[in-house]
Amino acid sequence: MNTGKNGRGIILEHLLDVEEHNTYIFPAATNLDCVLTAHADANTWSAWAEVEDTTPETPITLSSLFAANKGHLTALVVEETNTASTKFMFEISYGAAKVHVAAIRILSETNQIGVAQVARIRGAEIPAGETVYYRAMCETAGSKTATAYFRYFLYE
Repeated sequence: MNTGKNGRGIILEHLLDVEEHNTYIFPAATNLDCVLTAHADANTWSAWAEVEDTTPETPITLSSLFAANKGHLTALVVEETNTASTKFMFEISYGAAKVHVAAIRILSETNQIGVAQVARIRGAEIPAGETVYYRAMCETAGSKTATAYFRYFLYE
C-alpha cells in the first residue's frame, strides 16, 4: 500500500482531508455577496457565468481562490432572493467543458431564506487553475436573483 504523510495510506489521507479541513467563505467580507441570476424566461437555464462577488469596479472571482491549489466547494448558502414563493435551481461546474460539481434546488418561501436552505456540496474536486461557473433557473419569469455565498476548502 502506498503511504502518505505520517505513514497513513494515500486514500485514507485523502478521506481525512475531505472530512477534516479548514473551511473558508466566499466572498470573505459581510458587505459582499454572490448574486446568482436566473434566465428571464421561466424554467430556462441562464447562460453559464463565472462565479464572482459584488466588489465594485473589479469583482473577485471564486476561481481566483483555486488559482494555485485544488479544492472543494462544501456548500452554497442562499441568504435572500428577490421574489417569494418560487423555486430556483442552480448548477455549479468548472472548466471549459463545464465539469459537473453540483445541482441544487431551493424554495424561497419568503424573500429571506432560512438556514434549512443551506445546500451541502460533495461534488467533484476543482483542480487548481480552473474557472468556476454557475447557471440558474427559476420557475417564475422575470428578473430573478438569489444572493448567496459559498463555503470551500483548499488542499494546501
